[in-house]
Amino acid sequence: MRAGDRHRNDGLELGYARVSTTKQSLERQLDALGEAGIPEARIYVDKKSGATVERPGLSDLLAYARPGDTLVVHTLDRLGRNLREVLNLVHDLNDRRIGVRSLADPLPINTADEGMGRIAFLLLALFAEMERTFTAERAAHARTVAEAAGRRIGRPIAHPADKIEYARLLKQQGSSLGEIATKTGIPKTSLHRYLTGPGPATTPNAAE
Repeated sequence: MRAGDRHRNDGLELGYARVSTTKQSLERQLDALGEAGIPEARIYVDKKSGATVERPGLSDLLAYARPGDTLVVHTLDRLGRNLREVLNLVHDLNDRRIGVRSLADPLPINTADEGMGRIAFLLLALFAEMERTFTAERAAHARTVAEAAGRRIGRPIAHPADKIEYARLLKQQGSSLGEIATKTGIPKTSLHRYLTGPGPATTPNAAE
């Protein structure tokens, strides 16, 4: 539906198709929406909708949609760039009494359906929460393993230039990496970087 078209009061199905780059084809999505009975005039499209690109087609659809309408997509992932974004949008639409229906998901969604469609969406939200938990657990495990191995995960700690220069001096004098780490307090993982890279911009007389 485009500007100037009249909106019926008994609810409309509004199609939406999206691809992330101009090289991808919308044909499959458009064919599915057409087969679902949605006329071309009520299908909104976005191309090249990456993380930093606006989605004017979706914005126009959301501005036009009214309570009782249903937003129809080929698969639910067309509504957002990640699962959280999809869930947030569906919740916002639900607050506006606008349904969401997917055509080709393994478990088709229809939030206007008080039965299985609503259950399917709740399961999707549950899976999203589980994935966040699993991701946090994997990250925590990775940190524990790295710390046990003497590695540090995260942004490298910046060490004073005088300590780095002292470490280089000790290396020239034949000290081992372990001895240098003990005397300077700089971890071995950082010493590898400092002792093979360029010297600091300034070299205070810290070895004295």
